[in-house]
Amino acid sequence: MAKNKSKEDLKKDQAEKKENNHYIYIIECSDGSLYTGYTTDVERRVEEHNSGEGAKYTRGRGPVKLRHQEAFASRSLAQKREYQIKQLPRSQKEELLD
Repeated sequence: MAKNKSKEDLKKDQAEKKENNHYIYIIECSDGSLYTGYTTDVERRVEEHNSGEGAKYTRGRGPVKLRHQEAFASRSLAQKREYQIKQLPRSQKEELLD
């Protein structure tokens, strides 16, 4: 039988789950264009883009395909990276693609 976890262990588990749960992602639209975004759940966000519930830019450009993602410990760090990527020319974005 499993031992009950202490409050301290539960807090540690919660902290570990919070680490690196901020992501930036690059998706490729059906027209070949690239879109970069931020999310806390990449799989859900790609599904939203594909169902027409994502960003206005990707509506009508589906289906989209996930091409790149990076994980960060904070929203701030992820959004700074998102901004950096959005400033890159397409050729440099393509170097990041999986």
